[in-house]
Amino acid sequence: MPTPIPKKILARQHEITAEFLREVDQHVADVEAGRATEMLEVRDLADRLHIHPTHLSNTIKLTTGHSPCHFFEQRILEVAQRLLQNPALSVAEIAARLTYDPSNFTKFFKRFAGTTPKQYREEVWEAQRAGKTETVTI
Repeated sequence: MPTPIPKKILARQHEITAEFLREVDQHVADVEAGRATEMLEVRDLADRLHIHPTHLSNTIKLTTGHSPCHFFEQRILEVAQRLLQNPALSVAEIAARLTYDPSNFTKFFKRFAGTTPKQYREEVWEAQRAGKTETVTI
């Protein structure tokens, strides 16, 4: 039978995870708002939490089943999807705001959303138009 992990250690692991997720949310919000011009890396977040990057990665993986990058990518994708709904912003502007060049942003977006930013935007607008048409005709 494996040795059980003491509750104090488990509590600290969950505390590290919660602090990491707060830092990710704050950093992505800062990037979106223009308060940060570069995307942090896991080692930067580990520095902010005063722990070793390997310890951070292992703890996040243990407590969530995902790597730290998963949460960054998920949060950036959410912001990108929201920004793409604004017709006043070009894909290039959104890419720049999220610290990508347009080509890499398109690759990132397609990898995680399964469609290009332009296709996503067109799908959203089409769905919005269809929703407006339905409410008018009923």
